[in-house]
Amino acid sequence: MDSNINIRYISFLSVVAALGGFLFGYDTAVISGTIAQVSAQFSLDALSQGWYVGCALIGSIFGVLCAGVLSDNLGRKKTLLVAAILFSVSAVGCAISSDFDHLVIARIIGGIGIGVVSIISPLYISEISVAEYRGRLVSLYQLAVTVGFLGAYLVNYALLNFSTGGAAELANPTLYHIFHSEVWRSMLGMAVIPAVLFFIVIFFIPESPRWLILKNKETKAESILTHIYGSVQSAVYEMSETKRVIGNETKSNWRILLKPGIMKAVIIGVAIAMLGQFMGVNAVLYYGPSIFESSGLSGDDSLFYQVIVGLVNMLTTVLAIFIIDKIGRKKLVYYGVSGMIVSLLLISFYFLKGADLGIPSVLLLVFFLAYIFFCAVSICAVIWVLLSEMYPIKVRGLAMSIAGFSLWIGTYLIGQLTPWLLQNLRPEGTFILFAVMCVPYILIVWKLVPETTGKSLEEIEKYWET
Repeated sequence: MDSNINIRYISFLSVVAALGGFLFGYDTAVISGTIAQVSAQFSLDALSQGWYVGCALIGSIFGVLCAGVLSDNLGRKKTLLVAAILFSVSAVGCAISSDFDHLVIARIIGGIGIGVVSIISPLYISEISVAEYRGRLVSLYQLAVTVGFLGAYLVNYALLNFSTGGAAELANPTLYHIFHSEVWRSMLGMAVIPAVLFFIVIFFIPESPRWLILKNKETKAESILTHIYGSVQSAVYEMSETKRVIGNETKSNWRILLKPGIMKAVIIGVAIAMLGQFMGVNAVLYYGPSIFESSGLSGDDSLFYQVIVGLVNMLTTVLAIFIIDKIGRKKLVYYGVSGMIVSLLLISFYFLKGADLGIPSVLLLVFFLAYIFFCAVSICAVIWVLLSEMYPIKVRGLAMSIAGFSLWIGTYLIGQLTPWLLQNLRPEGTFILFAVMCVPYILIVWKLVPETTGKSLEEIEKYWET
């Protein structure tokens, strides 16, 4: 590795971009602590609960469809600014919504922001990274997502306790309404704090140098690359490599996607993005408290269990950051998904025979934590790394939008269908289904996905074009 590489600068840029992942995680996970309250207040049935959870995912689907086009035209930085504004508007809208329809609209706006950052944050990190560190730097995005999950669980738990304690003494009618009588408003509205912070810090990062090269803004790109690589000579070399890969291609982005090798990469990305959502992780993140309550826990205990789940998720992602560039993307998937299958079967067995055998409910938590561990160290850490590095620069934003679109379609379906699955297949059948869906995922990664660890983006691009 070139000793002149400015890893501190690269890390700073990566951390700023990864804050989008924190907002993604918070906005996604905060819903879990509000489902019971919102359902009671608006008299929601199972399908309406699914819509309350899934409406933000509709926004996410729209967001990923727009993200590629926006980032390829406006640039990665300006697109992140748009996302920060969307998160802020959504948080305020949720806190002051006058009825269920307004709440849904505010959640959809936030979902658009989620969809945008889910594509652009890892894409930006990938494009400013160097090959030796790209895996762990892009994984910072997933770490930020898990920190957002944990932050949401902690905020939900703290605000619920505050609502039954000090909030009852609030004299201001608005604050009393938000923090006591309808505490779900404060849970959703707290996202405005990190959203505004995200908006501010984006102004302190440059545009992606690879995007600047693509737009023939080579002077700006060279300045940024010089700061990253520590010398003009290295910056010029990186620019020449990127320009050589870009070549003189004049066809439209859609035409490039139709090339056999590129199309294969897109289809593989779509498959692993969508299948990953049917392996249960979002069902746990969205409906964890409800699932825990179904095992006989009280509402307060179930929220506390969810905090523990979030903590394990975050700490395991830290582990993944340190090992992803050493063990490799594919091996992590092999080990992790195998562990997920075993954990899911144990969860199913608990719901099937736990009561008859007198198995304590704390063992269910152990099974869930094992599942979260294996999931966080494998598919959650690997998916965004792979998607951010698989595609040629000329279609990277567009191709990631297609893969992201399929991911959010899968996420929406799981968010919408999980209440129905838990009601009709019961928890034991639902988790067996998730275990079965792990099998095609691991086969696709084994047979069709190349190992990208330690390779430059240009080397990976050559693989698909040969």
